[in-house]
This record gives sequence, structure tokens and C-alpha cells, in this order.
Amino acid sequence: MQTATRRPTAPARNAPRGPSNAQLTLAKLALFMLCLLPLGWYLNGLWHDQLGANPIEAITRASGEWTLRLLLATLAVTPLRRLTGWHWLIRLRRMLGLFVFFYASLHLATYVWLDQFFDWAAIAKDIVKRPFITVGFAAFVLLVPLAATSSNFAIRRLGGRRWQALHRSVYAIGVLAVLHFWWLVKRDVTEPLIYGLILALLLGARAWWREQERRRQLAPRAAPLGKRIIPIVQR
Repeated sequence: MQTATRRPTAPARNAPRGPSNAQLTLAKLALFMLCLLPLGWYLNGLWHDQLGANPIEAITRASGEWTLRLLLATLAVTPLRRLTGWHWLIRLRRMLGLFVFFYASLHLATYVWLDQFFDWAAIAKDIVKRPFITVGFAAFVLLVPLAATSSNFAIRRLGGRRWQALHRSVYAIGVLAVLHFWWLVKRDVTEPLIYGLILALLLGARAWWREQERRRQLAPRAAPLGKRIIPIVQR
């Protein structure tokens, strides 16, 4: 007697397929090169004396702006992943975050070295008396532990919950970074306003999704049919 053979089930057509390991490696390499382009552009401009009358100010301003742009790009990974279903995007977030710290360090170094020439007394005075430097320095201080705990070893060492709680400080860093830029420009706040609106949209989307998740968890679940209590109608 012949036994019936089962036909292999075809994979779901609508299931999103992520990139292969080779494709993901190429994506990471391309992202790495893209993140280095601003640095190469300004180094070339400095070498050929094309940064205007005040090249130090140009480099300081550019490194700060690229820090904020990459920070917003890092915060955009999770909403983009949820909207598109491209879960592999999360594997690019660490590199973006490390480049945020890289450009923030460059931004701070140009101020400390090229602008203040390591005059620590003047730097401390600026931090205390100039609000935009105060919030900028606070953002950098908060950024340091995030960069220091970006490895898989740090995640295992801290534990998932504590690691996530620590890295949620990136939201405060985003707010401080926008304030730093806003108070720096003083008059024409068009550009920091755009960055602030993007940040508000990214944080608002997270808050809305979190509220929806909280409501789903608090919603009463229907009892099974066999365990439902049938009320007795009193005559």
C-alpha cells in the first residue's frame, strides 16, 4: 500500500525577506563611507583653504550639525523599521550611533583645541555662563556612556533591561542637542526649528506606539466559552 506523500508548503509570498550576510556587509560598508564623507569634504576644504575667513568656526559648526543629523538618523531607524518591516535596519543603528559620538567628539575637540587652545578656566567659565554651551556639554556627557556600552559584551554585562534604560537617555540627548543649536544661532532659527520638528515627530511616534501597547496590555481579555459566567435573571 502506498502512503500519501505531503507536498512541501510554499513560503509565504508576502513575508519580507531581509538581505543576505554579504548584502548586509556591503550596506554597512556603504553606510560607513557615507558617514565619513562630511569629514573628507571639510578636510579637503581646509587643505585647499576653501572654508572662508574663519575655517575653525566652519569646522566647529559643521561637526555639530552632522552630529545632530546623524543623531536624528539613528532615532529614525526604529520608526522606519516598524513602518516598512525591514527588521535588518536595526543592525545599522550601532554604526550610526558611534558616528554620532565621533562627530560630537570632533565638535568638542575643535572648540577645546582650536577655539580655546586648552584654556580650561575659560572653558569652565563658558560652560557655566553660556547656556548653549551648558546644554551642549551636558548632551556630550550623556552621550559618553552610550558609546562606551555599545558592544555586545556591554549588553550582556548590563542585562537587556538596564541597557535599554540607559540608552533611552538618547531622547534627552536629542532635546539638548536641538536646544544647543537653537540657542547658538539666536536669530535665524529656521534650521534648528526643522530639526526640532523632526525630533518631535520621531519621539511622538514612539510615545504613541508605547501608549497603544499599554492599552492593549490593559484591555480585558474575553474569557473562554467554557468558563464564562451566565448571569441568573431574577424574577
